[in-house]
Amino acid sequence: MIRKAVKHLKSADPVLAQLMEKIGPVSVKARRVPVFHSLVQSIIYQQLSGKAADTILSRFMALFGDGQFPSPEQVLATDLERLRSAGLSRPKAVYIRGIAEMAASGSLPTLEHCDQLGDAEILQRLTEMKGVGRWTVEMFLIFNLGRLDVLPVHDLGVRRGYQIAYRKRKLPEPEHLERFGAKWRPYRTVAARYLWRAVDSL
Repeated sequence: MIRKAVKHLKSADPVLAQLMEKIGPVSVKARRVPVFHSLVQSIIYQQLSGKAADTILSRFMALFGDGQFPSPEQVLATDLERLRSAGLSRPKAVYIRGIAEMAASGSLPTLEHCDQLGDAEILQRLTEMKGVGRWTVEMFLIFNLGRLDVLPVHDLGVRRGYQIAYRKRKLPEPEHLERFGAKWRPYRTVAARYLWRAVDSL
């Protein structure tokens, strides 16, 4: 599948083809962790650098002591201020508790259920939860489910990667990136991964 994606993208976009040649193969392997785990992690990473988010995630997991990602029930049994002691903002702590409530009640879809749904259906269903927006669901689709045709046009890394690869003076607007990226279908996720790598290669 990845070979097919690479062939399509190189044929559709000469500039992206140059970037792909420079960077080499990228992985699109799905993490496949539970939905609760994935959404909580994405919320922790919202609007933070990777390094800062990694630190907060480690502190969050350390609150529960056993080195494993906490269960929804463990999160619900933890005081809000204790959750915040890991470095979470109050809104993020509240969002995480809300997701834990849905998971504990059985209202959160399972991975197997998500596998039966299209990207748009998952986006609609998960964004009904407070604190879960389009970006959070796109990260879930890309990194946890391994969906191949997701383009997170509001992601700063993707926009910056486009600016670098296409030698633009300014960051592209999300609307422009959405239109431009149509040529990458049905492998927009792979294109996004290369744009992220363009930033890393600086």
